[in-house]
Amino acid sequence: MSEKIKSYPGFRIKTADLREGKVPFEAWRPRVRYAWSAGIAMSRFLEELKNGRIIATYCNKCGRIMVPPRVFCEQCFKPVDGWKYVKDTGTINTYSVSFIAGDASRIKEPIIVAVIDIDGASPGMGILHKIGEINWKEVKFGMKVKAVWKPPEERVGSITDIKYFKPIREETL
Repeated sequence: MSEKIKSYPGFRIKTADLREGKVPFEAWRPRVRYAWSAGIAMSRFLEELKNGRIIATYCNKCGRIMVPPRVFCEQCFKPVDGWKYVKDTGTINTYSVSFIAGDASRIKEPIIVAVIDIDGASPGMGILHKIGEINWKEVKFGMKVKAVWKPPEERVGSITDIKYFKPIREETL
């Protein structure tokens, strides 16, 4: 049985120590040029997000409607048969509550991220996104949610064109 570590050797480095030059530090920005393509399916998906719509591809052989869209079906390995718009609502399949920000700092109000099964897509098909307008203690598996979009003039063709998904309350049905 391993022993539990009670303390780590060494000293914690403070940001001030870095700024004051007390700790060796090297900053370097590589001069790299690159080109990247999102591909046919993802490019169309991102363009539709810019227009405030979620689009999927479908496979007539399997009957699957896939979000995010693909150019071929992973189940039968055939090219997809076309495109179809789906709703901007869905169901929380699974979720995580994090009290740690992207920079690893602790935060008081948590970030809630969820895998959202999109309505109109096949079961298990959805996207990973933030959940908002709810206390983290109230989030539930199976909760119905709706996309909250950025204003059209702020959209750029990114998954962040959807600010977050919010719960669909009974009074809004």
